[in-house]
Amino acid sequence: MEQFIQENVWLVVLLALWVLPWKGVALWKASRLGQKKWFIAMLVLNTLAILEIFYIFFIARKKTLEVAETK
Repeated sequence: MEQFIQENVWLVVLLALWVLPWKGVALWKASRLGQKKWFIAMLVLNTLAILEIFYIFFIARKKTLEVAETK
């Protein structure tokens, strides 16, 4: 595994550039919406941004719409 990473540094950089923005936005939304369990799950689990994308487009959007309707 270590040899693979050393031979494919570009892949590690590409994955980091893909994951970090998604993780940042998802953690920010979870924090703003007060969803501690989601925040912890996304902080601890590394799912190559799959969990983060799911959260942003389904969970956070639903919560944001619910908050907007109550105003």
